[in-house]
Amino acid sequence: MTKKYQDDGLALHTDLYQINMAETYWEDNMHNKRAVFELYFRKLPFETGYGIFAGLERIIEFIQEYRFTDSDISYLREELGYEEDFLAYLQTVRFNGTIRAMKEGELVFANEPILQVEASLAEAQLIETALLNIVNYQTLIATKAARIKQVVGEQTVMEFGTRRAHEFDAAVWGTRAAYIAGFSATSNVRAGKMFGIPVSGTHAHSMVQAYKDEYKAFHKYARRHKECTFLVDTYDTLRSGVPIAIKVAKELGDSINFNAIRLDSGDLAYLSKEARKMLDKAGFRKTKIVASNDLDEKTIMNLKAQGAKIDAWGVGTKVITAFDQPALGAVYKLVAIEDDNGKMVDTIKISGNPEKVTTPGLKRVYRIVNKVNNRAEGDYIAMMDENPQAEEKLKMFHPTHTFISKFVTNFEAIELHQDIFVEGELVYVSPTIQEIQAYAKNNLNLLWDEYKRTLNPEQYPVDLSQKCWDNKMRNIREEQEKVQELNS
Repeated sequence: MTKKYQDDGLALHTDLYQINMAETYWEDNMHNKRAVFELYFRKLPFETGYGIFAGLERIIEFIQEYRFTDSDISYLREELGYEEDFLAYLQTVRFNGTIRAMKEGELVFANEPILQVEASLAEAQLIETALLNIVNYQTLIATKAARIKQVVGEQTVMEFGTRRAHEFDAAVWGTRAAYIAGFSATSNVRAGKMFGIPVSGTHAHSMVQAYKDEYKAFHKYARRHKECTFLVDTYDTLRSGVPIAIKVAKELGDSINFNAIRLDSGDLAYLSKEARKMLDKAGFRKTKIVASNDLDEKTIMNLKAQGAKIDAWGVGTKVITAFDQPALGAVYKLVAIEDDNGKMVDTIKISGNPEKVTTPGLKRVYRIVNKVNNRAEGDYIAMMDENPQAEEKLKMFHPTHTFISKFVTNFEAIELHQDIFVEGELVYVSPTIQEIQAYAKNNLNLLWDEYKRTLNPEQYPVDLSQKCWDNKMRNIREEQEKVQELNS
C-alpha cells in the first residue's frame, strides 16, 4: 500500500477537536494563557479497592518527541484545510510547560489527580488525548495485574499475553505495566529487550506435533535447552505427557535441569494433583508445575481453593486485554486558567451527575500515613498553599457524605506528585523497572487488607481538605448564580 504521508511523529495521535480548539485559542490570541489540567479517573476498575499507576515512562518519551512534522503539516493543509497562519504556529509548538505526576507504581484511587499539566492553554490541550490514551491503558493493565498478583501471593506469575494483545504497542507497554504490578517475567522478547524484564518460555504443542512423538520432541528440545520445562498436554497429560517427561528427564540425568512441566488445558486442579504425585514418586520433588489457559484472579483463586498443586502461573489474555473491563475511563479536566490580569483563577465543570463535578483550583495530593502502624489513613487533597503536615490533628471527611469523618494524629503527610517536566525541561530521573516494581510492592504494604480484598473491598478514603471543599462549594454557588441571572 502506497502511503501519501509519512507516519513520522505522534503529534497527530490526538482527537481532531483538540486541534480545532487550539486553532480557536490561537485565533482569539488566548493560546498562550497559562492553564492547569488534571488527569484522574472517577471509578476504580474491576470493582477493586485500589489501582496501580503506570504510563509515566511513555508520557516522558511522548513529550520529549512532541512536534508537528512536515508531513503532519502537509496532511493538515491538504486534507483538512487548515490555513497557513495557524499551520505556521503549529510548526513552532513544543511542550514548554510543567508536568507534575505520581510515580509509576503508586497506588491510585478515584477522583484524585494522577497527573497535573500546567502549560499554555494550547499546548496543554493538544496533548490531552495522548496522555489519556497512555494512562488509561497502562494503569488499567497494571491494576488488573496487581489483582492477579494479590491472589498468587509469593508464587511466580508470568505474562503470556502478546498474541492476544491489541497490537504491538499494547503488547509491550502492557507487559511493562504487568511487570510493575508484580509479574515475574514475560514471554515477549522485545519487551525484555526494551525494558529489562526477564523473559520466559518453553515450547508449544506444535513442536510436539512436528515430531509426532512426545519422547522424540522432548529429547530434541533438551539437546539445545539445558533448562527444561516440558509442555505435557499435547496428547494425554497423565497417560503420555507426564510419564514421557519423567522418562526423558531420567535418561538425560544431570545433562539437563528438569525445572517444570506445563499444563495448558484440561482440569488444572485435578491434573496438577495427579502430576505432582507422579513427579514425586519418580523422585522429581523439586520439579515445578506451571499452569496456563485463560487464567485470571478468579480462576486462580478457585484452583487454589481446590488444592491445585500449581507452583507458577502463566497469564495471558485476561491480563493483557483487561478482559473483564476493557477501559479505565480517566478524564482530563481544566481546573485553573490565567485571567486578563495574569492571575490564575479557578474553573469548574458542573453536571447533573454529581460524580462529574470537578474540583477546581491548584491542588496537591497527600497520602496520610499513621506513624504508629505505618498504614495509610487515606489520601488528602489540599489547596496548593496548604500544609497538612503542619496540622497537629488533621480532620478527614468524605467529600460527598461529609458526616463520615475522622481526626488523624501522629501522621506523615506524603506528597504524591513529583516534578517531571519544569518549563519544558525534563527534571525527573526515571527509576529502573525493578525499582518501580519494588515501589509498587512497598506501597501495597501501606494498605490494610480490607482495601486489597479481591471481592467487595472497603472503600479507601480520598478526602478534600476543608479549604478545598469550601472552595469547591463556592465555585458551584457562583456558577449556579450566573445561570440564575441568565434566566431571571
